[in-house]
Amino acid sequence: MNNVFGLDIGTRNVVGTVGYKTEDDEFVVVAQYIKEHETRAMLDGQIHDIARVGRTIKIVKEELEQQIGQPLEEVCIAAAGRVLKTAAIHVEYEYAEETVVTGEDIHTLNLLGIEKAQDELKQNNDTKYKFYCVGYSTVKYFINDELFISIEGHKANKIGEDMIVTFLPEDVVDGLYSAVGQAGLTVANMTLEPIAAINIAIPENYRMLNIALVDVGAGTSDISITKDGSIVAYGMIPHAGDELTEVIVQHFLVDFKMAEHIKLESTVSDKVTYKDIMSIEHTIPSSEVWDVVSSVVEKITTEVASKIKELNGGNTVSACFVVGGGGKVHGFTENLAKELDLPEERVALRGEEVLGEVTFQQPDIKKDPLLVTPIGICLNYYEQRNNFIMVRFNGERLKLYDNNRLTIVDAALQAGFPNDQLFPKRGVPINFTVNGASRIARGEAGEAAIVTMNGQHANINTPLEPNSEITIEPSTAGDDAVYTIGQLEEYRSSTIKFIVNGHEVTCPKFVQVNGSLEPETYHIKEGDAIEMRNFYTVEQVAEFMDVALEPDEDIYVNNAPATFDTLVYENFSINWKDDPYGVARRDDNIYTVTEENDGSEDEAEAVENEEISDETTESKAAGSNETSESKETGSDGKSESEETGSDGKSESKETESDGTSENMTAESDETAENESTSENKTAEDITKTEETSNMYTPSSFTKQDGKSMVVTVNGEPVELIGKEAYIFVDIFNRITFDLNAGKGRAIATIINGRDAQFTEELHDGDKIELYWKEN
Repeated sequence: MNNVFGLDIGTRNVVGTVGYKTEDDEFVVVAQYIKEHETRAMLDGQIHDIARVGRTIKIVKEELEQQIGQPLEEVCIAAAGRVLKTAAIHVEYEYAEETVVTGEDIHTLNLLGIEKAQDELKQNNDTKYKFYCVGYSTVKYFINDELFISIEGHKANKIGEDMIVTFLPEDVVDGLYSAVGQAGLTVANMTLEPIAAINIAIPENYRMLNIALVDVGAGTSDISITKDGSIVAYGMIPHAGDELTEVIVQHFLVDFKMAEHIKLESTVSDKVTYKDIMSIEHTIPSSEVWDVVSSVVEKITTEVASKIKELNGGNTVSACFVVGGGGKVHGFTENLAKELDLPEERVALRGEEVLGEVTFQQPDIKKDPLLVTPIGICLNYYEQRNNFIMVRFNGERLKLYDNNRLTIVDAALQAGFPNDQLFPKRGVPINFTVNGASRIARGEAGEAAIVTMNGQHANINTPLEPNSEITIEPSTAGDDAVYTIGQLEEYRSSTIKFIVNGHEVTCPKFVQVNGSLEPETYHIKEGDAIEMRNFYTVEQVAEFMDVALEPDEDIYVNNAPATFDTLVYENFSINWKDDPYGVARRDDNIYTVTEENDGSEDEAEAVENEEISDETTESKAAGSNETSESKETGSDGKSESEETGSDGKSESKETESDGTSENMTAESDETAENESTSENKTAEDITKTEETSNMYTPSSFTKQDGKSMVVTVNGEPVELIGKEAYIFVDIFNRITFDLNAGKGRAIATIINGRDAQFTEELHDGDKIELYWKEN
């Protein structure tokens, strides 16, 4: 057998009961002990001196342990107090499909009802108190909106319940837990005193009647109402037996303990003997005591009757049962009947008759109304055992439905602890885009929440233990994200190459943030739109190379005159010498050798590296009898130049282009023959309109060895000839494209519907699109 230990911690007495329930639902009391408080350590059902109450509880515990011969570690208790709140609520739970209702489902429904009642109480709480749920009662059950007495085992799509949930101020509950803890006990179950009393005093077969139960203690009078088979209301008033005792103290000039003796003796004897504070002994008839307390009895019964009517919808009840020591005072039931407008026989003390199914193994114990509540506390354990466990979370007392799977996180959620304070929080991230693609830089991770249970390190998944002390220090947030342009992979790995005066120059790509150029140290901000710019201006290239250009410097981009602001893209050629190729331009595509052309290999190589227009030129020196002999440049792009130093006459090479049109070659030959002795061409010899100077125009080609292919550029066929292989930039030799029309826009380079690089190899039949991107 498993004994249950129940304690009724009253204002005047602590009543301890140890017993067990048999299979026949009989409760056997194996030990019981009553101990009065040494002083008035409790007032109106609330503990004022925790240490003194704890000592009294410990005395009761030790006495009971001695009686039963075994230690007691857990105890069931009941709470009372002057401020009781109740919430009558209806709660429902709907299944996804028709389901058999289990006990677990009913417990879940109860928990939902308690949570709903707590929410309503928080919204309507007009007091300074923080309330704690101490008990509940089911009024009615429903299956698919139909009334049922019991729903377990039935099939249902929806279940419902009408409930009464009771609350007391948290300090009342905390005081009880602290006092019990000082006696070396832990709480196994807690209920409300009127709930405990009614389970004994009014059996279920009586609850079809509209009956009131009044438990008159020392500090409070607890009230319950039954109707239609259920407990429909609970109430409490802070008026009870101690007020009678205080009147006796004043009238008979005795201390409180002697006044209690006078009050109790007057209920069982015709005469009362007492000694006042002057040590004078007196013997008086009990009727004299009744007369002294009659006005207080009338006051208390009036308050009780008024509360009963309030709880019963403004109406009186059919009958009233009274339990508790305070109700035994002469005239109490008679006055209460009068206030309730009931015949005196319908208001009666309940004691021995309601303890019929209770057996006392101690023969000297008399069945008395004083024992109803402590035995009811024990029996309540069997109804609610394992349904709930109590814990303290960050100083707050919690009652949780125990499904044998509770963890610390469940307690945190029940207490309303913010979820984001359970887990490490990252600092504020930065959301931005790079070349149109979304990117996020995350903040630093913070510290995880510090979780302890009973002083030991734990985590949020640690199983809960009854009556454990849990603390959680909130997690912290890490530092906000900090990210610079220099940290971008695109910035570290992306470069752009130009051919400057015949030499390859590699530059990092510029970065635009929201349309403005920013350095690598720029701290990226929320919402920034970052673009890796795939072009430079001529001036920016010069600045990167630490070259100081003169304002009137002759600048060429892909052999076309340019300015400081001209845009240059991948593999574009830039020259900023006065005559970078040693040639003077005669028209858009033909160059002639000048005396400045010393035939240096570097200058010839510079021409070849342009891969835009290699031209065939001939130049005859005036008055010269010897002609220049030229060597052809092979398809590898290299050329040679020789001079005959003996007679000052020069031989120059003939530069082979990536394909030259025959008509342009003829024009070049004709022009060369008509040239006379001029060694230096004049400005007039270079014919270029203002419009053409800003245009990228097709060059003339002399058809040499190599493959030819046809591609489509912006819907127009373009033939490429004179080379073994071609890259994207080669198309600029065959089309006209205005490089200065960008106005800050980037060039879209597309091959067969996908983005392409300037150095990407071309194939026969490729479809190419080339245009300025709109911002």
